[in-house]
Order: sequence, then structure tokens, then C-alpha cells
Amino acid sequence: MASLYDRYILPKFLKCACSSSPVMKQRAKVVPKAQGRVLELGIGMGLNLSLYDADKVESVTGVDPAAELRTIAEAAPRDPRLAVKVEDGTAEALPFDAASFDCVVCTFTLCSVHTPAAALGEARRVLKPGGRFLYCEHGLAPDPDVAKWQRRIEPVWKAIAGGCHLTRPVTAAVEAAGFKVERRDSMYIPGTPRFAGWSEWGEAAP
Repeated sequence: MASLYDRYILPKFLKCACSSSPVMKQRAKVVPKAQGRVLELGIGMGLNLSLYDADKVESVTGVDPAAELRTIAEAAPRDPRLAVKVEDGTAEALPFDAASFDCVVCTFTLCSVHTPAAALGEARRVLKPGGRFLYCEHGLAPDPDVAKWQRRIEPVWKAIAGGCHLTRPVTAAVEAAGFKVERRDSMYIPGTPRFAGWSEWGEAAP
């Protein structure tokens, strides 16, 4: 059973952190590129739903283990033409057949899954041949001084931010899972503390 913090405080914290204008601009760099039958890992509060192009997307299936967040996602704004289904599930054990989706979208999710390698492996499994993996995440900064502070702050940050990690590699983890990264960009997100602001985004093939 979720704690009172998880039920009432954490969603408000996540909304503040994950829906800021700079973070939404990061999401908008990848989500509109999705096409066909789309799976979104860790759909959370459905912040990406308004960014999908209904002219290109057949449907969006979102998975998330948090009932409180799924309820918010189901009511999140989106194009009325967009077919959306929100399901209970974890990224590490997706309840879908292999080669089921044309595109998998993963934004600000790998930081909080229990096992990123397993989640990425599942993403590859459910993608059709020729499918696309679109990602935008925050993680381990390349600057040693920033990374040092990330390691110091991470234990407390995980406790207040729903298990969010600050020191996980992003593109390196995607490549280690067997994806072929075809485009990759990175930056510190403006208006965000540097310890939480290093972002990498890109496109990959399974």
C-alpha cells in the first residue's frame, strides 16, 4: 500500500519538477516524432500526451506501477483523436508480446525504474523490426565536479523524489542494451540545478 507521502505529496512534487517549462521543452524534442502504435514507459501523470501528433500516432499505450499517477494520466490533456490506454505495469516486465509496437517512448523514466538494463531490454523486445526508441532522460553529468555532488545528494534525493537516481548513465545504458543510437544530443536543462539538470535525448533502433 502506498504511503501518505506517495499518495498526496509525491505527485505534487513530481508535477512541479517534471512539468516545468524547460523540462516540457525537452519532452517536446522527442515525443512528436513518435509514429504508429506507441508504448510509453512510465507514463506517470501523462505529461507527454499533449505532445503526440495524432496525425502520425495510431494509439498510445502507457504503463506505470503507481495507481495515483495512472489516475492523473487518464485525465491528462491530449488531442481528442488520440487513442490512449493506461495500464498497470513495470518497464522491467512489460505485459505485451514481442514486436508489438512501432515506437517506444521513454522520458524521465530510466532514473526511477528498479533495473534500467531490464527496462531497456524489454523495450527492445516489444519493438517491431525497424521500430524506433525515443528517449529523453536526465542522469550522470560529464563534469566531475557536478558528478561528485550528484553522488553526495542522491541518497536524499531518492527518498524525496520517488526513487529517482541522479547518477545513472543515459545514452551509454541505451547502447549497452543493444540499441543502435542514431542520434544523440545533450545539455544542462536551463533553470534546473546542475545536479539534476544533465539531459541526454535521442533516437535509436532495436
